[in-house]
Amino acid sequence: MDWDKLRIFHAVADAGSFTHAGDQLKLSQSAISRQIGALEEQLGVMLFHRHARGLILTEQGELLYRTAREMAGKVNTAEGLLRANQDKPAGRLKITSAVGFGSTWLTGHMHEFIEAYPEIDVSLVLSDNDLDLGMREADVGLRLVAPRQPGLIQRHLMTVQSHVYASESYVQKYGKPEKAADLDKHRLIIFGEDARAPVQDVNWLLQQGNPDGNPRKVVLRVNNTYGIFRAVENGLGIASLPDYLARQSTKLVPVLPELDKRSTDVFFTYPEELRHSKRIAVFRDFLLRKVVEMRQ
Repeated sequence: MDWDKLRIFHAVADAGSFTHAGDQLKLSQSAISRQIGALEEQLGVMLFHRHARGLILTEQGELLYRTAREMAGKVNTAEGLLRANQDKPAGRLKITSAVGFGSTWLTGHMHEFIEAYPEIDVSLVLSDNDLDLGMREADVGLRLVAPRQPGLIQRHLMTVQSHVYASESYVQKYGKPEKAADLDKHRLIIFGEDARAPVQDVNWLLQQGNPDGNPRKVVLRVNNTYGIFRAVENGLGIASLPDYLARQSTKLVPVLPELDKRSTDVFFTYPEELRHSKRIAVFRDFLLRKVVEMRQ
């Protein structure tokens, strides 16, 4: 099969339409459609169900997509390894991180990295769902849980501390709990059932000072840390937040500092096949320097 047609097929399957795939590949919709039609004719099968709202892969299309995705990952790997052998770190660097950590701590330092390494084309994907690094959905992951997937290299980057916070406006309106049992009288913001919680026992405030496990007032459930942060910042309630996130706001005050702090480890991880990539090495060393500076 013609790799160029497979590459276009892979882009269409990802985009879900000829138009969006054409925008990504800088080809016209008609050119994309002709290439897909030619591939279907060559294989003798339909690869997509055509609908007014977009394209859906057929069963045969799903089989081909898995192969095309694997091939695209290997091509990206080969391209990255070739570029990594240049004198200067250069090429595409796709980084994935959890929304809360990536949108605050990480993005707060990215301008320095980009200025230091202008030849590196940086792309940042913020998601609380783990992208598959082995399939090259990203080159580097900053994970809040140690990865178990085989074929990945990991390095402990930092330990994040969490405490309990409320906004000044909340304290003015509802008061400040003086002991953990006082949380019975307050409005709590917690992770919802659909959330990919960054740590175990993430809704620990429901149990603090509550040995009988009585229900507490939950005013809002949110599926990621950053959403909880914004809700607390706007005075909706009290929540446990990572310190790096709470420091981003001048509106927050610590609550019940005597409670045991919670900690989360952050891991820098990437595929084994990119072990010798210069762009990954300089990014790793840059982040390690930022962590040291933060502790000073």
